[in-house]
Amino acid sequence: MSTTTRPDGTSADDADANAYDDNDTARGLALALLLRRGAVYLPAAGAVPVPERVPDPVPESLAGVALLEADLLERGCLLSAPLRQAFAARTPETLAAAGRALLADIDEALGSDRDHTPLFRLFPDSTPRDTGRYFVNRVLTLLFQYPHQPCVLCGTVGTVHAVSPCAHLVCRSCFDGSDFSACPICNRILDADDPFLRPSSRPRLTFRRRQALPSRVRVLAYGGDFAARAEAAGDELRRLLARTAALSAQETNDLVLFLGTRDRTELDWLPASLPGREIKARVLAWLLHTPENRAAVLPAVTARLNTATDILRLLAVLSGGDPGLVGMPRIAPVPRPVRRALLAALDALDPALAVADMRRHRRAWIRAAHALHPFEHAARYPRAALAVAALRGTGLSDDRLGAALRTAAEATGSVELSDAKGTEGTEGTKVTVNAWGRRVEIALADRDIPAATALLDQRPGELLRRLDHLLRLAGPDGGVVVDALAAALPRVSPAVLLSALGAVRSRRRPDDLLRVFFPKGGNARVYVSEDTRAPLPAGPAEDAVRALTAEVVRRAAAQGPVGLAVVDAGLDGMIAPFTERTASRALVTLPRGSELPLPDTYTDTDAHNGPDKDISGSSTGPATRTLRLFLHWMESETSGTTDLDLSLALFNEQWEHIGTCDYTKLRFAGTGAAHSGDLTSAPAPRGASEFIDLNLARLEKAGARYAVALCFSYNNVPFTELAEAFAGFMVRNEPPGHGKIFDPRTVEQRFDLTGTSRACVPLLVDIPARTMRWLDVVQGVSGTNHAVHRHVDRLALLGRSLNDLFASGARVGLGELAVWQAAARATTVVVRHTDGSASTYRRREGEDGPAFAARIGSPDQDPVNVQDRDRDENQGQDQDQDRNQGLDLAEAELAFLVRGDIALAGGSQVYALHPAELNADAVRLLTATDVVNALAVT
Repeated sequence: MSTTTRPDGTSADDADANAYDDNDTARGLALALLLRRGAVYLPAAGAVPVPERVPDPVPESLAGVALLEADLLERGCLLSAPLRQAFAARTPETLAAAGRALLADIDEALGSDRDHTPLFRLFPDSTPRDTGRYFVNRVLTLLFQYPHQPCVLCGTVGTVHAVSPCAHLVCRSCFDGSDFSACPICNRILDADDPFLRPSSRPRLTFRRRQALPSRVRVLAYGGDFAARAEAAGDELRRLLARTAALSAQETNDLVLFLGTRDRTELDWLPASLPGREIKARVLAWLLHTPENRAAVLPAVTARLNTATDILRLLAVLSGGDPGLVGMPRIAPVPRPVRRALLAALDALDPALAVADMRRHRRAWIRAAHALHPFEHAARYPRAALAVAALRGTGLSDDRLGAALRTAAEATGSVELSDAKGTEGTEGTKVTVNAWGRRVEIALADRDIPAATALLDQRPGELLRRLDHLLRLAGPDGGVVVDALAAALPRVSPAVLLSALGAVRSRRRPDDLLRVFFPKGGNARVYVSEDTRAPLPAGPAEDAVRALTAEVVRRAAAQGPVGLAVVDAGLDGMIAPFTERTASRALVTLPRGSELPLPDTYTDTDAHNGPDKDISGSSTGPATRTLRLFLHWMESETSGTTDLDLSLALFNEQWEHIGTCDYTKLRFAGTGAAHSGDLTSAPAPRGASEFIDLNLARLEKAGARYAVALCFSYNNVPFTELAEAFAGFMVRNEPPGHGKIFDPRTVEQRFDLTGTSRACVPLLVDIPARTMRWLDVVQGVSGTNHAVHRHVDRLALLGRSLNDLFASGARVGLGELAVWQAAARATTVVVRHTDGSASTYRRREGEDGPAFAARIGSPDQDPVNVQDRDRDENQGQDQDQDRNQGLDLAEAELAFLVRGDIALAGGSQVYALHPAELNADAVRLLTATDVVNALAVT
């Protein structure tokens, strides 16, 4: 195998190997593509790669590839055959550098790149059975222990010594330094060389049985060389730019990385239209970031500013703020060329519409106007000055500015001049606008439904947001509302469409549901209130639901027909994404509200009767599986000493609080729930970690129905001030006390704790059903010294209302959205059930999309033999059947799967919660947000 030699004597491979350590941006890009596509990119294995030929392996690298594969397996990852061959074709130096970088990326994603030593190093075996006695001993020691005196607890002389840095007096006989990792009195992290800390007297045992792979196991694909990586980044960027809704924090970071691979002056990559308003603001601000390029990109920027709010969002991002206009920053000084361009964009808008937009963010726009100086340029941009004058209620005087504004108002026609006192106290004429919102409110107050719908038709999204109100006002005569709805539907965003559908159809239920609100903001806060609204009229509500559903199917059909589609019934518990801007960065992207079965948890140590299965479905023998929650954080200079607490609240069937597992009670129901101990500091670089083990079988016997996990900031430090903070859960199949405390192979979910909140409620476990509902919301708290028992009533209300909300259909499910898309596009749809069986549905003559969708999932199926080669091979079924008599799922062009276990043909579109073996270069991998975004108006 030939390599390119550089003038300094190093090979191209060696130089590229060094780049792994030197370029943080490249590593960030590699991690983003690894998480989004499951692809690994390597430097070219020679001067001129030959795609038609597999590179020859380097003999010296084969052993290294085997070791790398073993290390990846311990992290729940596998190498595809092409990636294994690509690694083997690299020199040992390149292999070592690439392997280290890949393992570091995976460790960062899993959280295994941090120290995870808990307070009790022999957790859960050494967790005290009696939390009260343990607490009393600590208090007695704190109050009555003195140096050079016998121990206040055991009376032993010469065993009491101070620990560093807290200087508490600790008896070496009463507190085992081989088990504690921190001060036993205050639980503060000790200096690493403190004599109290001793090596563990009982090393953790290794469980010899074969370990099961996690549900999120991924077969890593070979993406190509670094040129292919740039192309992949461009492809991912195009998909993000096509989004209509706001991006999550994780996708926002990815957007910045992908933009970094583009040219700010050659804008052939930039679409003419950016449908996502917040995405547009971020991209345009990125274009304007470099002063030397501003003159070249300003025409492209102003051409994409379509509303006054677009301009305000851009100013917010340029000032270091959020494009969602949450927590509006002080507007930074605007360079003259940019200021003139923004005023020109504002001047091009209808002043009446601009003022209506500006009034939605009046205070922010008044600050923005100070930065833009519209009155200084009134002669050049009179309509922009007129809009600001109308917003501020400026009184017009007999000067040049007044004359310019009067002339602009007369030319516009939609802006009026009235004799009134201006807001600055000047007497005379004032610029006024008969605002659209005011006219809507007047029509609704007068119950003038035709007038209200006519006005709302100008803003179809607002019509759908007010649909419930309109239907209630119209009553049984709601036909005019349904007609207006039908006219508005083709013009609204997918998020508004699905939100209206869920809201209206859930109001038809007789259940006494609470109203749950997810207000826009920087944190995923939830507000719950009683529903005092009158019931919707049955007929118009049914008509509205049919119209909304038909619009979803119509938009899905516009993507083009396919022959065969596959839908996994296991997606029924998942929710279509909403309010993604507040979604936490997570290892596995789960839409908020989704409910999924937990991996088999045969947790009762007295009854190891359940089989443990690996990814292939083969049994690996008796299992001892526990659910282990984890939390890790590290302090920063800003945060100072910070104490985060991992806690668990337990409720019965009626949502009555029956117990906790936290720092105030380290165990519940014996081994039902066990806490690893409360660490009260997390200095860098080590940080601190806490764990809770859940034995679901024993919790169920103790009467627990629901378990709500929480992460509190005990001393009220916001998460955003920490250097890092993350949490998650593992599903372990070792007996208690065996194996690593933090085993990256068993991690099923890991998510970041961010934002200004002090308490996070990530998930809820239905213990008898063995399911986990992903909540990803924050809990409002005040004061300090937080603990579960202070918040159980609010937690019960939050858990019950959210559980009921997502089970009610108030949010459209990802599974039903998959069925609608499959029914709209495919002639044949196969539904794979969780028990391994399958149902087949063929579109019948004269059957439209909504009717076909309604039949999918019913007993009215079509008898077709389904051939699932991957499942058949795993289950050892006969492969000699005549495949011409049935359907081969590998021929599906559209699939919505729990796990990517079908070898789909190239070019297929597929959503998979766990992509497994799917290769993003062979098929088009969809995210849950992509499935929703496919309904965007084109």
